[in-house]
Amino acid sequence: MTDVGPSLDSFLRHLQTEVEAANEISDKLERDERLLQLEASIQEAIIFANRYKELQNQGVDPLLLVDPKIQSERPAPPATKGQSILLGSTTCASCGKLLENDLDFCPACGAKK
Repeated sequence: MTDVGPSLDSFLRHLQTEVEAANEISDKLERDERLLQLEASIQEAIIFANRYKELQNQGVDPLLLVDPKIQSERPAPPATKGQSILLGSTTCASCGKLLENDLDFCPACGAKK
């Protein structure tokens, strides 16, 4: 088996360690700037992980490069950050609105999941 390098979980742990180190920066402006950078990086990493998982759940290979001129039979789900943040969320087959994980029906149209 080929070593592919650190995992996303390793990267997130690294970022969290950097947050702890950044809290020790004495200059408030520099500390706040570094914390903002790290928090944005953590959010993007989480969005990426959730989006990757959602694409896999939809049967789409997240790493497959597709020629935009070629129409696939099944389009990929929308790539909004809001949807990516909500882990495991899906859209209603009836109206296309975002389904809530804890409900067994669509809050927009009432259709059962």
